[in-house]
Amino acid sequence: MKIAVLGGGESGVGAALLAQAKGFDVFLSDKGQLTDSYRNTLQKAGIPFEESQHTESQILDADEVIKSPGIPGNVPLIQKLRAQGTPIISEIEFAARYTRAKLIGITGSNGKTTTTLLTYHLLKTAGLNVGLAGNIGDSFAQQVITDAFDYYVLEISSFQLDDMYDTLLDVRMILNITPDHLDRYDYVFQNYVDSKFRIIQTARPSDAFIYFQENQPILDELVKRNPVVHRLPISLVSPVSEGGYLQNGELVATYNGHTFRMPQDETTLRGPHNAINSLAAALAAQAIGVSGEAIAEGLRTFQNAAHRMEPAGTVNGVRFINDSKATNVDSVFYALSSMDAPTIWMAGGLDKGNDYSQVDELVRRHVKALICLGADNRKLVEHFGDIVPLIYETQDVRDAVAKALDWGQPGDVALLSPACASFDLFKNYEDRGNQFKEAVKKLVKSEE
Repeated sequence: MKIAVLGGGESGVGAALLAQAKGFDVFLSDKGQLTDSYRNTLQKAGIPFEESQHTESQILDADEVIKSPGIPGNVPLIQKLRAQGTPIISEIEFAARYTRAKLIGITGSNGKTTTTLLTYHLLKTAGLNVGLAGNIGDSFAQQVITDAFDYYVLEISSFQLDDMYDTLLDVRMILNITPDHLDRYDYVFQNYVDSKFRIIQTARPSDAFIYFQENQPILDELVKRNPVVHRLPISLVSPVSEGGYLQNGELVATYNGHTFRMPQDETTLRGPHNAINSLAAALAAQAIGVSGEAIAEGLRTFQNAAHRMEPAGTVNGVRFINDSKATNVDSVFYALSSMDAPTIWMAGGLDKGNDYSQVDELVRRHVKALICLGADNRKLVEHFGDIVPLIYETQDVRDAVAKALDWGQPGDVALLSPACASFDLFKNYEDRGNQFKEAVKKLVKSEE
């Protein structure tokens, strides 16, 4: 059987290695340039590959194609494969065929990286043999070659879900659905919702399904679909008999008659959005048998990933926070919701069709100044011109940080939470966040 792998990044190279390990005739093709490390990995394994082109005859000849999530479904090559009936799957779909481990799948427009890392941390703290994969960390497929873990926690994006069909997950999670990536879904929000709900397409009655019940698109979809699955809703408004809720600052999670309680201020994560993330992770852990003691210990010791509400330093009493991962308005909503001081907000970049009105009230309440860091800031300036008294435009992150310090008073927060993609001025959101942290570090040193 011939397998063609499209895309030579982490997921593609991992899929090629697993395909080879399972005895398939495999060929990898990438329209761009491979990194040296991935090229070396393929060469060392003796896997045939090409870069800077797609040889269509070779790809169309494959019995199955494993597609990188970064390749849209409407490109001509993909349409040709579909027209001739060639199955196209994601790396996660392929790898799931070859693992005996229990799988926890986590999706959502926002918060999925934090929740995935937290769930993984809770399981590790409990002493379980657990791997981390999907849209984060090392390739799932490459880890499955040795299949050394009993559990995998998988962050799954809508793009990965689009090419998943038969994967069985023991715990399934949708944190929220808000408009994002609509350029990949013909600018039809329902198409994006349908993509997210693919996470329960193979749900069994015993599978745990964790979701935020105050998210209207999720509620609407559950009414329409009425899936037969073990539902564990999360609420920030009212108690639920089974599932999770926040009441008087206390996290409460109940699964199969066992209830876990912990004040949120004893955890490392703050804000209402992190109450949802913490409850979701706690419920996932409970669903696979982790004790309340281990969950509490994990919530007390968790360190979030870089670029997600990450403290970047304090200069002259102004606290700098790096939230570069906030690439949509909903993420900014969560960031601004957790602000407890006057905020100088740094935003901007490549706009993905943003509707900024959803943060108007929070901006009025918390934001004293807006620094626009992007190649084209017109939309931000026009929208917030009558709401924020001070607005400054720049294309230089060092200039943005210096202006924030200039405008800041002791006790203020300077928050980089862009609401936009980073590709106009930076390589990616990590590069943007790293340059921000470096600029703050230089200010700290100059003050010493």
